[in-house]
Amino acid sequence: MATNTKTRKAARYAVPVAVFGVAAATIAMVPAFANAGNPDLPKVTAQQLIEKIAASDVQQLSGSAKISTDLGLPTLAGGLLGGRAGGGVTGGSADPQDKVAQLATGTHTLRVAADGPDRQKLTVLDGKDEYSLTHNGKDVWGYDSKSNQVFHKTDDRSGTGSGRKAGERMPASPQEMAQEALKAAGPTTDVSVGDTAQVAGRDAYQLVLKPKQAGSTVGSVQIAVDAKNGVPLRVQVLSSQGGKPIVDAGFTKVDFAKPAADTFAFTAPKGAKVIEGADGHGRDGKDGKDGVHGKEWKGLESLPGLQGLTGGAVGAGKGDVKVLGEGWASVAQISVPGGKGLKDAESAAKDKNAPKEAKQFLDSLGDKVTGSFGSGRIFSTRLVNALITDDGKVYVGAVTKDALVRTADSAK
Repeated sequence: MATNTKTRKAARYAVPVAVFGVAAATIAMVPAFANAGNPDLPKVTAQQLIEKIAASDVQQLSGSAKISTDLGLPTLAGGLLGGRAGGGVTGGSADPQDKVAQLATGTHTLRVAADGPDRQKLTVLDGKDEYSLTHNGKDVWGYDSKSNQVFHKTDDRSGTGSGRKAGERMPASPQEMAQEALKAAGPTTDVSVGDTAQVAGRDAYQLVLKPKQAGSTVGSVQIAVDAKNGVPLRVQVLSSQGGKPIVDAGFTKVDFAKPAADTFAFTAPKGAKVIEGADGHGRDGKDGKDGVHGKEWKGLESLPGLQGLTGGAVGAGKGDVKVLGEGWASVAQISVPGGKGLKDAESAAKDKNAPKEAKQFLDSLGDKVTGSFGSGRIFSTRLVNALITDDGKVYVGAVTKDALVRTADSAK
């Protein structure tokens, strides 16, 4: 199915959600919410709805949103992501890279505003505390009210250009997210139009993407599209195993009028600690001091079998990575630098001086699995499964455990 892939000058306000480092999976989502009946709308085909999304040129909006994420992460993962059991995101650091990772669990309320590619603001509310991320021209500001810490980065690259690293740019728009999903659809995806819906009081069509291949953990992706202007209002990722959505993200209130200019103004509060993010990480010259890439990961990296897997090594291009299969059934095969495997990690974890994070991580792995690939153990979530082998390979994908083992068996 053909799709319109031209770059849209759209409002950027979605929330990227970092999944666990070992799984190396990221979901980009924009909040949407609540079906309130099925409006009677003119019939459209899937192709017409795709074209409507691609043709949308909405650049201004403001509103409220919610995002609920249920990845089924072990307790340890929530701690490594820096969050609390309740899904809190304030406190500790104003670095955007730390904050977006903490949205991987729980339910969060947000306020969003956008005025073209160079002005956006996202605020995450956490009780009486809040975290805001503001992009205004060349400046990106992050502010954490609980710690009274400010992150600042100056960049003359406009909007969310592809040259930026994740975490340096403001999150992608729902238009971009929907277009990326459609571009990735191809022959392995069934694309159809589902029931109509109401999202934030607006009539919407629903575009439904379903894997044709067996073995995916994703049952479908449903995108609610504003019937008038083509803006995606809600995104739901449903599990192939049923139950509540893996991700349910959408607007509760939305207005497409131009936000007031002072919405995007930022002045550091009196007494706040301001950290300049010259290196894109927003830390004061001591990368790894705190947050999702900090001391918690160092505890895991002390294990020989996990060195190179944590702290973003996969994303940084360390180790040998190749993709097996295609479409929804694709699996990344990663060779751990140095060839250290699960046995090395398990042996190191038995040492009385081993950090507790390393032991907890190994405890979160499932029972031994065997096959033509050898043997290993699986780290499992509702979306991503990762097989860590004894001989230093990792197989990771949004596929079921059985499909993951079959792919590892067939790997050459």
